Amino acid sequence: MKPENRWTTQKRNLAGASLTHALHDGYTDALYAFMPVWQAQFGLSYAALAVIRALYYATMGGLQIPADRVLRGWSPQAALILSTVVAAAGLLIMALPLGFTGLCIGLVVAGIGSSIQHPRGSMLVTHSYGKAARGPLGIYNFAGDLGKAVLPALVAVLLTVLAWRPLLGLMALLGVALCFALMALAPAVPLSGNDTEEKPAGRGRGGFRVLAMIGGLDTATRMGYLLFLPFLIQGRGGSLPTVGIALALLFIGGAFGKMTFGWLGERLGVVMTVMMAETTTALLITATLFTPLTLTLILLPLLGIVLNGISSVLYGTVPELSDGDTGRAFAIFYTSVIGSGGIAPILYGAIADHSSQTIGLLATAATAALIVPLILILRPHLRSQPMARDGVARSRPRISSTTSERIAQ
Repeated sequence: MKPENRWTTQKRNLAGASLTHALHDGYTDALYAFMPVWQAQFGLSYAALAVIRALYYATMGGLQIPADRVLRGWSPQAALILSTVVAAAGLLIMALPLGFTGLCIGLVVAGIGSSIQHPRGSMLVTHSYGKAARGPLGIYNFAGDLGKAVLPALVAVLLTVLAWRPLLGLMALLGVALCFALMALAPAVPLSGNDTEEKPAGRGRGGFRVLAMIGGLDTATRMGYLLFLPFLIQGRGGSLPTVGIALALLFIGGAFGKMTFGWLGERLGVVMTVMMAETTTALLITATLFTPLTLTLILLPLLGIVLNGISSVLYGTVPELSDGDTGRAFAIFYTSVIGSGGIAPILYGAIADHSSQTIGLLATAATAALIVPLILILRPHLRSQPMARDGVARSRPRISSTTSERIAQ
């Protein structure tokens, strides 16, 4: 196939995976906008709301590995459409007048759908771009953040003019529209195997465990800081609107970081990029403990860049350390990240409850700093090297991916 046609196919595959990621992550964070409505509708306590959230997140996180195992023989088109249909069906169940039981069942069904798209979408991007997938995976990662920013905000606005059940129905219709788009974008043939490139025996496995640990700690740092940020802003004299501005500034920086850090990792190398980002993260978190409100707001976009952006480098490293089974590796990595995101706020909150908010924030900074020695442990397992100015990676000889060529054909 002509190179330009292969390039077009890669772009279509990336667009399909990114749109799916954006919608599903938008579904995930849009649930927060419904929480006050459900609390009033069903007379729920805060603990009950936490349980409701856990129904979705536990299902989504716990089924990543089984979903990858069951669907690895499916085409990307079929897998991504299935994930969207199931998630939309969950929203429709929630929209039906089935009471609190129907709400809980719908959350579990929606979580099942979202558990499918992460490993399958990541695999589609990885197989499409082969060893050059790090940058495109950053775009895929950024698309999820874009969905988190747009759909929850849209839901919050529409809840002022629509009842929550019809609004859930409209969200499900977005899923139906995405299914039609995926018919034109995602490839309708199964991926040929799970290898993106040959791995030396035993090289990737130990390194992947370290990478998954780093991913979990990176997510723990991010979720821990988000837990304390509203209180930090209020402690500086900020109002509730100022808290909203602070979160927006952090997320804007994070979205920019996710889009650019994949490419930065190719230029500087994984180890150098992660060391720089996590060191900067620890320093900026500590700095926000001592800065006045205005300076804190100025620092937040910079903190967001490194706090969120480094995840693109970590996701992009999964194929290299997958030991040949990239689909399962992505599923395990996402399970580690999602699990850490659920547990970390509880742990940091307990630390702050038994000491102070300052100690809790310093604990998040220490978590970021802990990643620096871990990435040094990971160095011997990595074969990717920074790219030279001519765009050619300086690395040991690698066997090129044939799977991406087959998809392009």
